[in-house]
Amino acid sequence: MALDATATEQTHTRICPLCEACCGLEIRTRTTSEGTSVVSIRGSEADPFSHGYLCPKGVALKDLHEDPDRLRQPMRRRADRSGFEPVSWDEAFAEVARRLPPLREQYGADTVALTIGNPASHKIGLFSYFPHLARALGTRNLFSASTLDQMPKQLACGLMYGHWLSVPVPDLPRTDLFICLGANPMVSNGSLWTSPDYRGKAKAMRARGGRIVVIDPRRTETAQAADEHLAIRPGGDVYLLLGLLHTVFDEGLERLGRLAEHVEGLDALRTAVADFPPERGAAHCGIPAETQRRLAREFATTPRAVLYGRFGTCTQRFGSLNSWLIDALNIVTGHFDTEGGLMFPKAAAFAANTLGRPGQGKGVATGRRHSRVGKAPEVMGEFPISCLAEEIETPGDGQVHALITVACNPVLSSPNGARLARALDSLDFMVSLDPYINETSRHADLILPPPSPLEDWHYDMVFAQLSWRNHARWSGPVLPVDADAPEAPRAEWQTLLRLAAIASGLPADADLQALDDAALRAELKRQAGDQADALFGMLEGGAGPARWLDLGLRSGPYGDRFGARPDGLTLQRVQAAPHGIDLGELQARVPEILRTASGRIDLAPSALLADLAHADTALRRPTGDELLLIGRRETRSNNSWMHNLPVLAKGRERCTLLVHPDDAARAGLVDGQSARLSNARGSVIAPVTLSPDMRPGVVSLPHGWGHDLTGSQLSVAARHPGVNMNLLLDEEARDPISGTSVLSGIPVRLSAAEA
Repeated sequence: MALDATATEQTHTRICPLCEACCGLEIRTRTTSEGTSVVSIRGSEADPFSHGYLCPKGVALKDLHEDPDRLRQPMRRRADRSGFEPVSWDEAFAEVARRLPPLREQYGADTVALTIGNPASHKIGLFSYFPHLARALGTRNLFSASTLDQMPKQLACGLMYGHWLSVPVPDLPRTDLFICLGANPMVSNGSLWTSPDYRGKAKAMRARGGRIVVIDPRRTETAQAADEHLAIRPGGDVYLLLGLLHTVFDEGLERLGRLAEHVEGLDALRTAVADFPPERGAAHCGIPAETQRRLAREFATTPRAVLYGRFGTCTQRFGSLNSWLIDALNIVTGHFDTEGGLMFPKAAAFAANTLGRPGQGKGVATGRRHSRVGKAPEVMGEFPISCLAEEIETPGDGQVHALITVACNPVLSSPNGARLARALDSLDFMVSLDPYINETSRHADLILPPPSPLEDWHYDMVFAQLSWRNHARWSGPVLPVDADAPEAPRAEWQTLLRLAAIASGLPADADLQALDDAALRAELKRQAGDQADALFGMLEGGAGPARWLDLGLRSGPYGDRFGARPDGLTLQRVQAAPHGIDLGELQARVPEILRTASGRIDLAPSALLADLAHADTALRRPTGDELLLIGRRETRSNNSWMHNLPVLAKGRERCTLLVHPDDAARAGLVDGQSARLSNARGSVIAPVTLSPDMRPGVVSLPHGWGHDLTGSQLSVAARHPGVNMNLLLDEEARDPISGTSVLSGIPVRLSAAEA
């Protein structure tokens, strides 16, 4: 093959958008007469946030861009419903304009439901313009992946500190004792804690004499590199946390320090946990009382320590209680808002806890309305996504007849996805914003694809608010979009704004620039009053979220305040720093960060205190000897669509059932044999992997699998479909305070699969 003498190579810096770690990348491209392609992807050593770390997902950006299954133009369901056909963007939006407004006129605004998934958190265009669409539709039927993941944490933080995204994170580089409950940061690199290269940070911590304790039903990858592993009984976290807090109060180990004048509810908290000594909850959490007391003493008396809990603590019946008690333990032992403890990041832009009056606000409210069928209270403006199927199926005023899904796949990720799939087929109209024809979008009438991440610029709107270190990083597109191709994917903000315009009664070809200008001017008017016009003319970025980012940076805590602070941040200054700007270690932020009505941390929110009565009732029931199912995540399969990328799909089978050898022996199973898991909801068959790392009586399946549904077009994933554990879950089993589905500790039966 002849070499192209005109070929050129270029190196780009990039932020990885595939998980919460947000690693800095160095991507090398090659341009020839046939176009530009990716040659290599590696971690960027010069990145001040990730320092060259890179997990396998970052390399998969090349596979994602080149994936033949990834949609490059809108797809419309054929009239005979036999599949999809490509259409132009004009045709797609004309179809929306023809079908959506009449449904809203006939049935009302609530007839349209909106769902949004985790990938939107990585896309500033999606995350910042989704509210435009929600407001234009005026529907109460909003759903997201939050009630399958982190809503209990956001609820607890909202009640305690006054805002949903005031989430404190571990200051791991400066701690001496890290207790990790129901989380696996060795795999996730943090969850609601953006911390690339957890492994390196943990290794450095132990090298300086620090200790790591992991509490999990499985000896996870994080536990294998820890000093101690405690195998908790699934669902028993609340009793462990109550036992630890009881010990702290009972033995006089509390020390609020300087936070004493910034908290309220200490006595109420002390009284609330008085009936939950470690001895009472030991059987339910599976950790002996003496171990609980020893751990509480060690935590309380270590000068720099932090307790962190995540996914496993959230996706259970008492997820909200767990999230509250974790933070309460850190606060009452003096490990909060201080070096080495739980601390609040200070994002450069968009963080509500850096805006407005510092130290006081309106707080948060929940239950302002309830879902029509199940009467579930709204939290953070949305209903539990496990309520979506019943809202579609149940006739009456407010029944959902149309659905718009944004970057989500609830048929795989929600409990009882089979029911939801049937419900989706009964809709009058469905639109999916998605790069694939997947298990959910296969039901849509229209699929509107985004550009490849490598064709778009990037700024972490969300994860800078959860980061282990303060920073501001922007990265431009790596690959060019073919401007001459009329059906190339549109920018996601344009798609959302176009849908919002149609929902507002405007024609399908409305001027998006004018709409965006009007929204931006209105925000400036709210912030700056009579100076709005002058400030509007100073904003940079051209169009879309770039101008909003410039406004966020300029008005943020490090911003130039439109010239009032000449050395402050602007979009231009951040863009000029190819590896990003390091804004330093986490600093104490109480009371400035608080947005509660009282201006204090609420240690005893009334809704959470009330739920302790239900925990008490559950504690009075004896533990059974049933087998319990938990999920798990792996580095190579963070989300279901990653199963279609060859570089991540290669290697050993990952959707296997982890079983302790003793449990396998009782069921007559051997390694590699197919086993059946069943309960009242249904059954699934999966190959067995014997694992002494499992707590006896607990089995584990990974989430996000089940790629064997007719109509999906994920060719790589279909070769290794796995099984969907959510078929065993009850969509009505939820933490009633946060609406989060119970995904962990599910009773199941284990047997050999029939031949």
